[in-house]
Amino acid sequence: MAAEKEALTYRAAGVDIDAGEEVVERIKPLVARTFRKEVMAGLGGFGALFELAGRYKDPVLVSGTDGVGTKLKLAQMLNRHDSIGIDLVGMCVNDVLVQGAEPLFFLDYFATGKLDVDTTVSVIGGIARGCELAGCALIGGETAEMPDMYPPGEYDLAGFCVGAVEKSRLIDGGKIHAGDAIVGIAASGPHSNGYSLIRKILARAGITPDNGGLDLDLGGVALADALLAPTTIYVKPILQLLAQQDVHGMAHITGGGLTENIIRVVPETLGIVLDSSTWKLPAVFDWLQREGNVPQSEMWRTFNCGIGYTVIMARDAADTAVAALARLGLVAWTIGEVVAATGAERVHIA
Repeated sequence: MAAEKEALTYRAAGVDIDAGEEVVERIKPLVARTFRKEVMAGLGGFGALFELAGRYKDPVLVSGTDGVGTKLKLAQMLNRHDSIGIDLVGMCVNDVLVQGAEPLFFLDYFATGKLDVDTTVSVIGGIARGCELAGCALIGGETAEMPDMYPPGEYDLAGFCVGAVEKSRLIDGGKIHAGDAIVGIAASGPHSNGYSLIRKILARAGITPDNGGLDLDLGGVALADALLAPTTIYVKPILQLLAQQDVHGMAHITGGGLTENIIRVVPETLGIVLDSSTWKLPAVFDWLQREGNVPQSEMWRTFNCGIGYTVIMARDAADTAVAALARLGLVAWTIGEVVAATGAERVHIA
């Protein structure tokens, strides 16, 4: 007689439903702090509801999605999970902001091989904090436990944001003309770009979490802290600036760095000239360039090099904008100008 087969359960297959439910219960108060009055349903439904009626006359919805790249590897290597969620939100809401849109709501996707409740709550707590900083509601998401898909201790993240702007106030770069000033706004660090190169530099330097190399002092900030500094969320100050001044175009400096992002919003008959002497290269980028022997051209096209967001406006308005941003808590400089350009080479950084 054949032996009776062992009864199998989802837990035996590697998925812990109880752990998932515990995560939901623990994040509910964190998520609730992000809600706006337009949110029509709480956490846990099949679909999230958000009411637009009465807020806009002729709204255009602007959506964005992103992740945080291999910065996740560094966060997991250092077992520091509380700020990577801020990065996730920042990468999405800053993109939506470029069109002049106010981020309204955010959804996240968290996937792992085996759910660790404390780690998951820490990550989603960072996402909730990022949403608070951006003024958008965290109204839904997905936590996926998928055995054998990820090595122990690893997880992946993706974020999705929807914003809105009055059609008449949509910023598409069409008003940019030669002579406009480019205002650069300080970044908190590399944000979430260039981390495959950063990790390569760390490996070549022999720096690991165990040998103290990440404690290296960079002008009063440890290397680990400089590399894990969360992405600056520019939403609230920029929305205030847009209410005060006429802005012709904006760019979020992400993958592609200063070389490739600003030019994306500039009409094809124009180019940009940036003066790198107008701002100081932050210590973390100086260290990365020296330690990795990274060519200057590669720095410009890989990292933000200390400029996380740019605003293009009439030259006579730039000083006022820099002063207004300072009052709103952001450091900014006039870093360049828009020029007439022909041919393939439209970006010059001196």
